[in-house]
Formats: sequence, structure tokens, C-alpha cells
Amino acid sequence: MEITNKLAVLIDADNAQALIIEGLLAEIANFGLASVKRIYGDWTTPSLKGWKEVLLEHSIQPMQQFAYTTGKNATDSAMIIDAMDLLYTGNFDGFCIVSSDSDFTKLASRIRESGLLVYGFGEQKTPSSFVSACDKFIYTEVLRAKTDENEAISKKSSSELKQDTKLVSLLRNAVEASSDEDGWTQLGPVGSNIAKQSPGFDPRNYGYGKLGALVSATKLFDTEERQVGSSNLKALFVRDKRKK
Repeated sequence: MEITNKLAVLIDADNAQALIIEGLLAEIANFGLASVKRIYGDWTTPSLKGWKEVLLEHSIQPMQQFAYTTGKNATDSAMIIDAMDLLYTGNFDGFCIVSSDSDFTKLASRIRESGLLVYGFGEQKTPSSFVSACDKFIYTEVLRAKTDENEAISKKSSSELKQDTKLVSLLRNAVEASSDEDGWTQLGPVGSNIAKQSPGFDPRNYGYGKLGALVSATKLFDTEERQVGSSNLKALFVRDKRKK
């Protein structure tokens, strides 16, 4: 029987846009079952009107948090308190924190210290401290692209990818770490190594749906499909062209 991770989804309505909701829930489904879905904000304000229209449809529980004073984010505090309460129940395998606010950095670290997974979702402006504190971080610009063609992220060309020194270094290091004596490695371990190095990495941020397509687009690696074991299944293998 397949075991599905039970996830608690906590959304900061002040720091997330309602138009990501379908893409967000579809993405979360890849990681597990959203057993709890809560969204936090001051629902007496007109700024959250967009969220109000989608909550019932997606069975998300609104949590009211009044803004007691100007300049203080009471929503963040409410989310953190609820997250710790849910953590202590021991009923969850992981948390999904939807916000671009660095205030959740310590929360993500604390949850991971307890052995649970943390998936972060936020805009490109999200501080690197919060991104790094998560096991995996997905930028919501990618989620908007799923539902709005006008928001689609354009594919970066081979020359543009090669000029991204951070990306090139990340890919080459991941391939090197898992390669055999001839320099070849299966794509799966490459992806796992990248996830450990960079929680915010996602090939969709460069306009490519899969890691294999991104690797091929750089034109820095040889790629080859091979049959795996005695099965008819094939896997993509890659090698740094410098290893020839």
C-alpha cells in the first residue's frame, strides 16, 4: 500500500496572491496529502477579496487575525503559533508554508529539526534565508504560469544558460558528484544532489518543464537514453562534455 505524506498547508494571505491557488494545490499534491489547509489574514479588509472568492471552492479554512497595530504583522505570529501547535500533535509528515516573508525562516528551521519536511512557496523576492531553511522551495511565478499564459516564463536560450555561472556550477557539481569513472551518471541522482545543494532550484524557473530538458538545453552535457536493468524502462544518462 502506498504511503502518502500528510501535510499541513499554512498560507499567509498578506504575502500570497489568490491566482496561484490552483497551481499551488496541484504542486502540493506531488508531495503528499494536504490534511490541513489554513489561510491567515484580516478578513475584514478589502485587500483579501480575491482570496475570499476561492476559499470555499478549495476547502481552505480562513483564520481571522486582526491587525492590532500599524507596522506589526500579527498574521505571521498567528501562523507560527498554529504551526507549532500542529507540529506538537505529531500527526504530520511535513508543512507547506506559503509566504515571501523572511519571518518564517526560524519556523522552517525548527520544523526540520523535528525531522519533518518543509516545502516553501513564495515569490522571487523571497529572502534567501527563508529559501535555504526549507527542504524545497517553489517560486510562485511558476505556479501562475500554469494558469495564465500571459505569465508564462520564457525559455532561456543556450547562450543565456551558459552565462548563468551559478546554474552551470550547480549542474556540473551535481553530475560530478554522482558520476562513474567514465563521467556518466543517471539523471535521478543528479536531481537529488541539486535538491540538497539548492532548495530553490527548479528547471521551470528557466522555462523548462523537466531537469533533463534544461540539462540538454545548456549544451554543456552529453545525454544518452539507456535501458535500465532487465526491464524495458529507459533512463536518461548525462556526462559533462569536458570529460571526453
